[in-house]
Amino acid sequence: MRPEDMALAVDWAAAEGWNPGLNDAACFATVDPKGFFIAEINGEPVATVSCVNYDDKFAFLGFYIARADLRGRGYGLQIWNAAITHAASRVIGLDGVVAQQDNYRKSGFKLAYANVRYGGTIGTMQPPRGVVPLGDIPPVMVEADDATVFPAARSAFLRAWIGAPGHVGRALLRDSALAAWGVIRPCRKGFKIGPLVADDRAAAEAMLAALIAGVGGGEIFLDVPAINPDAVALAKDLRLAPAFETARMYTGAIPSLRLDRVFGVTTFELG
Repeated sequence: MRPEDMALAVDWAAAEGWNPGLNDAACFATVDPKGFFIAEINGEPVATVSCVNYDDKFAFLGFYIARADLRGRGYGLQIWNAAITHAASRVIGLDGVVAQQDNYRKSGFKLAYANVRYGGTIGTMQPPRGVVPLGDIPPVMVEADDATVFPAARSAFLRAWIGAPGHVGRALLRDSALAAWGVIRPCRKGFKIGPLVADDRAAAEAMLAALIAGVGGGEIFLDVPAINPDAVALAKDLRLAPAFETARMYTGAIPSLRLDRVFGVTTFELG
């Protein structure tokens, strides 16, 4: 993709109901600019996909969209193959729509677990004590904690994500250690919280309150790993309703991660 094509991919994602963040495109481009693909016929876009290489072992696939009026003609498969080739021998992760699981299996992906998007309107909340701006935490501390919940280092992405316009980040310290941290960002519709990483439900609840307070409440969306019962319970206790589900799948070995600490997925497009 050219830089301007990234905006098109985000627009197409919005049209599919994925509700991307207002500043997602600039953050996504920090990971692997060569990992974003667009298929064209006579200069007209027909399909998009991304497969960003985080390091020499892990990649993540997203933005797999064929233009609605041109589906079923094989354009999606061609650009899919280009993306898979870009990843080479890396393990690839994706968050795919449930209906496409069988197709992903044919390409060597195995189901790890489901992610469920919960949404609803929440009034402003009182920020708890002990919460500080995430930007005040040394980046190396955030990156070390992120390494427990994500399969590869993503320093440039995290710094862009935390510092992007409109993004609000918060952190909770316990005995000088990072007990919870997260980011809330404005989207085409409402706000999304992600990532939300916490040692336990109490820390996650405090962080969630701080993030919602940071934007003054409103329509909130939270993408939750279904295999984290505390995260599911927290979403339900906030009276958020399930709205969308994806299948987290991987080629090769499923990464060993502290999913009990993941109360909100960063983004379905980049993991």
